[in-house]
Amino acid sequence: MPLATVTPQDIRAALLLRQEIALLDIRHEAAFATGHPLFAANMAAGRIALEAGVRLPRRDVSIVLYDDGEGLIANAKDQFEALGYSNVRALAGGLQAWRSAGYEVFQDVNSYAKAFGELVEARRHTPSLSADEVASLIAGKANIAILDVRRFDEYATMNIPGSVSVPGAELVLRAGRAAPDPDTTIIVNCAGRTRSIIGTQSLINAGLPNKVRALRNGTIGWTLARHGLEHGADTRGDIGLFDGAGDKARDVAYRAGVRRIGVRELAVLQADTTRTLYRFDVRDTDDYAAGHLAGFRHYAGGQLVQEIDMAAPVRGARIVLTDDRSVRADMTASWLAQMGWEVYVLEGGYEGPLEIGPPLVLPKPDPSHRYRRPYEGTDVAEAAMQAYLDWEFGLVEQLRRDGTHGFYVI
Repeated sequence: MPLATVTPQDIRAALLLRQEIALLDIRHEAAFATGHPLFAANMAAGRIALEAGVRLPRRDVSIVLYDDGEGLIANAKDQFEALGYSNVRALAGGLQAWRSAGYEVFQDVNSYAKAFGELVEARRHTPSLSADEVASLIAGKANIAILDVRRFDEYATMNIPGSVSVPGAELVLRAGRAAPDPDTTIIVNCAGRTRSIIGTQSLINAGLPNKVRALRNGTIGWTLARHGLEHGADTRGDIGLFDGAGDKARDVAYRAGVRRIGVRELAVLQADTTRTLYRFDVRDTDDYAAGHLAGFRHYAGGQLVQEIDMAAPVRGARIVLTDDRSVRADMTASWLAQMGWEVYVLEGGYEGPLEIGPPLVLPKPDPSHRYRRPYEGTDVAEAAMQAYLDWEFGLVEQLRRDGTHGFYVI
């Protein structure tokens, strides 16, 4: 049977109308990073059998496949149909047709989250300090606390001297312990820009009494300014809420349009077979392993915001977040809502039996197929780092030209 196709115009209409669509680039990640539509997600043809069941939970969801002339489509369609997916089509003309239609092509990975982060900074004027300014504060033994919002393994690879690991969604939960003195200036850093912007603005939005600043351009900016990094650090921030943090996080979610539901409403969402539903537990790994709700996949909140295209490739789907302390789910949901998702926070549910065990972790792709991020590792060329920053600085204008995002900033 001939493979059904859709046009670039059909895809654009679905995105603008918030219809469910999984626009999948089936090339290797390294090729995907060279250019793709804003809301495309990468699922390499060789990983479909491994990833589809986790990332595409509804078997009749609208799936549109494309490559850039490599001839991958027919085999990928067969794989999806063998797994029970019934609504698989191809982008007529592939990526070249998208380009020919005059539509924007975005480079790198997690592009729309990064573009959203740049929009947040542009709209909210998120305050930041340069690497030289932060280095001067460290040298002068100023009253500061540097909170690294990356994954712990990233932090352990390289970190700003004296910094503490507090992965993104943990910030509001742990800032009260990390900086109990309201006169302490908190400096939030990641590897580049996005997670530090979102982290800094999270603390500001939640009403932390301290002065909060992002380290401008993260470890990339630090390295380009010729400052040294530490390696092998293992200092983790402890839980400690600042006064009123829980209520303030809930208010942030409310202002973003997040709805709170109980187990009864969750059951209704789960029973709706016409919509894709993603369920994420946004706590840290240890909390999840100690006991989690059945059916909820682990995805730490700070990473979920940046990697939402990887976690939830069906644009237009519903998302439910859970967190036994609520704060992490509220803050994560507030950002996803601003990124155009229909997102809910589950209240309660932890009173009954819980599943015990570590999160599901999908095997990583072959290193030769993976896109090497310019902000990871310790041996990245300075030219690549600067090119990456230059690309990020242009994302707000590219969003404007693309016109499909629907983002807003509270």
